[in-house]
Amino acid sequence: MATQMFEGRGHAAVYQKYRFAPGEELQRAILTYLKEKRANPPELVVDVGCGSGQGTRFLAEHFKKVVGTDISEAQIQEARDTSSSPNVSYLVCPAEELPFEDASVDLLAAFTAAHWFDIEKFMREANRVIKPGGCVAISTYTLDMSLHYGNCSEKLTKIYKEVWDVLSKHSHSKVKHVLENYKEIFEALPFSDKKRITDIYDKIPMTVAGVVGYLESVSQYQVLLKNDPEAAKSLLQDTEKRMLETMGVSSRETPLEFWVRHVCVLGYK
Repeated sequence: MATQMFEGRGHAAVYQKYRFAPGEELQRAILTYLKEKRANPPELVVDVGCGSGQGTRFLAEHFKKVVGTDISEAQIQEARDTSSSPNVSYLVCPAEELPFEDASVDLLAAFTAAHWFDIEKFMREANRVIKPGGCVAISTYTLDMSLHYGNCSEKLTKIYKEVWDVLSKHSHSKVKHVLENYKEIFEALPFSDKKRITDIYDKIPMTVAGVVGYLESVSQYQVLLKNDPEAAKSLLQDTEKRMLETMGVSSRETPLEFWVRHVCVLGYK
């Protein structure tokens, strides 16, 4: 069964507010692959482990029918409260038990989620529901991230990495899949026609508040918050203060760029 790390309503609300949608370069990599492999656009697209729907909404801009699934009722409620697209629906279910018929799905996607799944069971289920000629797009952003603002980008990135040094002590063992660039997930995909791209770089527009909010949304911070609430809150407050001082600004809404590297596993059945 999938590991459940994003269950609470409060966490789901933070996730909805601060998790960013797939960046333009990641979107381009997925859409280009689909055009190369398929003569006709996918009709049924499923976003597994959709969280609060950031990736689902991207898919809905391009495809006829999109279903987002997640094991967390709180995350699905956030997704439903946010989405207004008539071609999108959401279901609560495990990634390893998808409520779709055999050979019924044209594209199965997962954005920064597959490392939480039971990989072996999920791959069996993916193979069951995907049509012959269907595709898989499984991606994640990595911990290869940096902050950019004026001439203090290096200092900001150093602050960010120092925070991650603290948070990484609270990482779940499944984060190893991200650290290994989804190598095991790629190898487990039961299609012979597949590839793994490890050098997709996106520049995400953000604010100081957005960076701090993103840190609040990650599973490592939520573990720290549960174990030591004062230390967790102090870490975010100190981080925001240090960022503002380094940038020489007072507003937490000051824009900056969040650079991130994605990994994407693509497959054709």
